[in-house]
Amino acid sequence: MGLRSLGVALASTAALIILPVVAPPSALAADANLSQGRTATSSSTENAATPAAAAVDGDTGTRWSSAATDDQWLQVDLGATASISQVVLNWETAYAADYKIQVSPDGGSWSDLRTVTGGDGGTDTLTVSGQGRYVRMQGVHRATPWGYSLWEFQVYGTPGATQPAACSTANSAQGRTASASSTENAGTPASAAFDGNDSTRWSSQATDPQWLRVDLGSSQDICKIDLNWEAAYGKDFQLQASPDGQNWTTLKTVTAATGGRASYDVSGTGRYVRVLGTARGTVYGYSLWEVAVHTTSGDTGGPIQGGGDLGPNVIVVDPSTPNLQQKFDQVFTQQESAQFGSGRYQFLLKPGTYNGINAQLGFYTSISGLGLNPDDTQINGDITVDAGWFNGNATQNFWRSAENLAITPSNGTDRWAVAQAAPFRRIHVKGGLNLAPNGYGWASGGYIADSKIDGTVGPYSQQQWYTRDSSVGGWTNGVWNMTFTGVQGAPATNFDTGPYTTLDTTPISREKPFLYLDGNDYKVFVPAKRTNVRGVSWPANAGTSLPLSQFYVVKPGATAATINSALAQGLNLLFTPGVYHLDRTINVTRADTVVLGLGLATLVPDGGVDALHVADVDGVRLAGFLIDAGATRSDTLLQIGAAGAAADHSANPTTMQDVFIRIGGAGPGLATNSVVVNSDDVVIDHTWIWRADHGQGVGWETNRADYGLVVNGDDVLTTGLFVEHFNKYDVLWNGERGRTIFFQNEKAYDAPNAAAITHDGIVGYAAYKVADTVAVHEAWGLGSYCNYTSDPSIVQHHGFQVPVKPGIKLHSIQVISLGGKGQYAHVVNDTGAPTSGTDTIPSKITQFP
Repeated sequence: MGLRSLGVALASTAALIILPVVAPPSALAADANLSQGRTATSSSTENAATPAAAAVDGDTGTRWSSAATDDQWLQVDLGATASISQVVLNWETAYAADYKIQVSPDGGSWSDLRTVTGGDGGTDTLTVSGQGRYVRMQGVHRATPWGYSLWEFQVYGTPGATQPAACSTANSAQGRTASASSTENAGTPASAAFDGNDSTRWSSQATDPQWLRVDLGSSQDICKIDLNWEAAYGKDFQLQASPDGQNWTTLKTVTAATGGRASYDVSGTGRYVRVLGTARGTVYGYSLWEVAVHTTSGDTGGPIQGGGDLGPNVIVVDPSTPNLQQKFDQVFTQQESAQFGSGRYQFLLKPGTYNGINAQLGFYTSISGLGLNPDDTQINGDITVDAGWFNGNATQNFWRSAENLAITPSNGTDRWAVAQAAPFRRIHVKGGLNLAPNGYGWASGGYIADSKIDGTVGPYSQQQWYTRDSSVGGWTNGVWNMTFTGVQGAPATNFDTGPYTTLDTTPISREKPFLYLDGNDYKVFVPAKRTNVRGVSWPANAGTSLPLSQFYVVKPGATAATINSALAQGLNLLFTPGVYHLDRTINVTRADTVVLGLGLATLVPDGGVDALHVADVDGVRLAGFLIDAGATRSDTLLQIGAAGAAADHSANPTTMQDVFIRIGGAGPGLATNSVVVNSDDVVIDHTWIWRADHGQGVGWETNRADYGLVVNGDDVLTTGLFVEHFNKYDVLWNGERGRTIFFQNEKAYDAPNAAAITHDGIVGYAAYKVADTVAVHEAWGLGSYCNYTSDPSIVQHHGFQVPVKPGIKLHSIQVISLGGKGQYAHVVNDTGAPTSGTDTIPSKITQFP
């Protein structure tokens, strides 16, 4: 037990002896305790034994405590709007010196009810006046080195008068789990009727009866059902509800219907809703483009406002901010080794010059300048990533980022010793850049784009790296795979004898959207597409600016229903740092929608839903967030375009940038597919799609995920593709004219034996498989490594499998056995020398065929 734990245990014992049960003053005895037993959430928790719920359980022997930083909060959902008269806070030893009591109608926009300064702990009884559904303690400054800790947080008042519930305009069925009695074919699944897309449909076999049903996730009061029939409509049918999916109540019987769009007012309660067809209107089956279910239990459908503040986990600073170094240090202390923690932070630096700071970045921490150009925000100091927390080994320095600023390093060279999922974008380094940890321990990065490094880049112990559309003053070395496209000053290709693969230009680029300040107004700059690119995009900055008012600013506590409603209103999404649990799929259906994350905002699909679907439309931008698989298997965590998508998006492609996928590690996670790309012309620019090999919930079946990236669309380009450890193919490419520039892979460490990965007479699934039907495909700078720790005797047949055709070309390909834990028999198909021994020496092919 550490000193902090021992101190808390002693304080807790004393508190159990002397602390009375907190009761409201007699003057307010008529007001009820509205918060006890209600849902509570918080910005963080110190550990699993101090959850937010412990502050509203009526027990002064349990408590909530936060992480040890100032900007922390605890909020309670009262369940309905109430008139609030008093708030009582029963502090543990770790109390707040300064804090605010705030109220909100929706958990997103907050008003101050009371500001407290110079707090002295103990019990604070605060008289307040206001109305709202959500009440929050927002910490400003702690009184101790620890976090904030509350035995009880009690909100007193009177519930609002009950109003007749309005029928929501929101679709409670969208993105929910669906099933059907039958489907016509694989292209018309039940889920297509609930995806918010009027161009996809469910269709049944051509017999009566047939049914289609959806699971709303919880019991709801159902008030209206909308049907959008395809040509094969139902003439006679029933609309039904059920509490359990077995026992059905008919809400409405419809006869002699004529198809098309129809809305039916109904009244009933249930978790499951079913359309039961009894007589078809045509010789075909039943076919529905969309089914929408409206309830009085959910969002009332009022307009969602764009813009607003950036939430509790965004730290905005300027050169005059007091104790700025302390702010960086506090977050770093918390995040340095929090590899699977829940903390998420974004530092935003206003334009200006910052002297003498060293911003060390730990897990889930991002730093960005708020100028339109990198040189608008100047740091005379350092942005540092090192590996002291892991004994000088940088191979697990994941999930952090730096963007849109200039650095003049204090000793002439900045250190950025990262692994995967740690982008370095739009940075001007006025000096050198060291990519290795102090002591030159192992490192496994990495990615640089749209950056200028005036001095020399030293990778040293970095195994691999991809650099795009940048300029460097020099590049000293590399271990296995250093790939460059559109980089001024890059070394020449020497892959036959060394690590370098260099292309003069990048065929298609569109830089990641970013937040900036225009005067005092936040805007998001959306860069334009460029072709045959060499060098940085700035200061020319071709593109468009969107005001923050066109974004729903998503904050911790937001629901998937509200997010989908915002999208349906035509808003873009700005996810502020936090972990967002989704009970339904987020559906992006509008062309040119921007979905941008700050501080590695994380989406977790619960109950087996998919996390995010993008329709087959032009120009969607996905950037800067992590999708973390839930404990119940999802079919596809991220889908771009519906199955069978075929529209031409070459003039305005959808882009996926710094979007990361994780299955397991933070806990059990399951998914069949991680990312499926059905749309044509998609550009994937830097992703790490990772089935965890360490952490919690890790095992061959415990965090099973068969496929990393599946590409069905044509003319898809990936630049900076990192995919690792999947049970079957890490990459499966079915589309035509695909291109990949840089690919890094490790095969699954935990394959129990050769039999578990043998298919079609082949031992081991290829890391990168191009389907036999594909005629044209090209790739550069590809590496696959094996580390079969569960059975080192496995000999994988090959790392890469492609059809042998004139249009199939691979350049700079290698396989590596890491320390002799398993081997490769070949590099591509049956070509290439086997790996052998424990010396970690690559087996290479310069060109195939």
